[in-house]
Amino acid sequence: MSPILWVLIAVAAAVLGGALGFTYHKSTSEKKIGRAEKYAKELLDDAARKAEENKKSAILEAKEEVLRLKTELDREINNRRNEQQRAERRVAQREETMDKKLDNLEKREERMNQKSEEIDRRMAEAEALRDQQATELERIAGLTADEATQAIIARVEKEAYHDAAATVREIEQNAKEEGNKKARNIIALAIQKCASDHVSETTVSVISLPNDDMKGRIIGREGRNIRALEAATGVDLIIDDTPEAVIISAFDPIRRETARIAIERLLSDGRIHPARIEEMVEKARKEIDEQIKEAGEQAVFETGQHGLHPELIKILGRMKYRTSYGQNVLKHSIEVSHLAGLMAAEIGADVQLAKRGGLLHDLGKAVDREQEGTHTALGGEIARKYREHPEVIHCILSHHNDEEPQTVEAVLVQAADAISAARPGARREMLENYIKRLAKLEEIANSFGGVEKSFAIQSGRELRIMVKPDDVNDDGIRVMAKQIAKQIEDEMEFPGQIRVHVIRETRSVELAK
Repeated sequence: MSPILWVLIAVAAAVLGGALGFTYHKSTSEKKIGRAEKYAKELLDDAARKAEENKKSAILEAKEEVLRLKTELDREINNRRNEQQRAERRVAQREETMDKKLDNLEKREERMNQKSEEIDRRMAEAEALRDQQATELERIAGLTADEATQAIIARVEKEAYHDAAATVREIEQNAKEEGNKKARNIIALAIQKCASDHVSETTVSVISLPNDDMKGRIIGREGRNIRALEAATGVDLIIDDTPEAVIISAFDPIRRETARIAIERLLSDGRIHPARIEEMVEKARKEIDEQIKEAGEQAVFETGQHGLHPELIKILGRMKYRTSYGQNVLKHSIEVSHLAGLMAAEIGADVQLAKRGGLLHDLGKAVDREQEGTHTALGGEIARKYREHPEVIHCILSHHNDEEPQTVEAVLVQAADAISAARPGARREMLENYIKRLAKLEEIANSFGGVEKSFAIQSGRELRIMVKPDDVNDDGIRVMAKQIAKQIEDEMEFPGQIRVHVIRETRSVELAK
């Protein structure tokens, strides 16, 4: 069979197969579509049925909710109506009560008015009776009411004045006796607890030499060594006929001590020439600065005054080389600090403040040779510069009455300063100056009119003056004492205080025969 025929047969078979397949597929699809339509119809019917049931159920629930809300609203309305009725009843009761109270108040006011009228009537009767009795008393006594009142007041005032004067005299006497006794005990106890030594300083220092040949070496060729020493230290070197000794003269003790240390080191070293002199003087200055710092720290430690500014400690240490009437100022300041602290402890004052004021009270003496002003003013400026407490500054400024003492501690520092300076052995002065001071005191006292005799006693610490009783009365002696004390302050310089004691007495002498 030819290939074409085979092809034709194959094509025909394929067409036939496609037609059969299409016919089968169509019939099958129509069956599926019929089943799907049936199922869809069933679903729609079921949905419609359920929707109708849900609608009926929702309508029923809504009706029930409306019924419930209506019931609650009715209940709320009833409750509010009942509450309003109760409130109206309470208001009515209150109005009734207020009416009753108003009636009672009106009745009480009426009774009060009646009582007030009765009281006024009785008071008028009492006033009339009092006037009648007062008139009768004036007639019997022969005095008016004002005159009797003034007489009674005058009598009471007189009796009270005498009683008060007697009481004041008794209090003053007791206070004076107890005060003097207490003050003596406190001062004695303070001095007993603070018995410190004092070294008298002079204005010259003597250096011992191993032999007189050293004098020539100190002088040097054409005097160059001695000139270099004096220029570097600011002192005067006295090389006289005194065997094996050189005298250093200077009013500044720091420069004098610097020169002494430098010369002693030069003597021990043996090399004496201007360059070596300047080197030794510089080393001596550094050593003195270190000693000054250590002296200040030791004073602070000894008095227990911590917290001082470092510069204040250095200035305090400089007082080791400062003297006043032969008394070492640093030792004096330490003693004043102890004395003031002990007295403050006895009377219940501020111990630390008193000790600090006593330690720093003469601070200005460390610089008074270099700056203008009194040592109290300079000390106050230094303390203020380094931010010391205002009460400490007040103690410094008032210890010589440059300011009036305003605190107990300032008075204690002033008293301790006077005690330390005035006690025996604390200070020394030349006999000639001492005699001149005593003579000047008596001269000032004798210059006043009415003075009979005057005596400078207790080493010039007290001036006792006898006046003529016919020329000076009791009030006049008080004025005279103040005037003499003022003149002494203006015309004299003296350590401590001077008591001016003016005495007036009248004596009557008769002989029995």
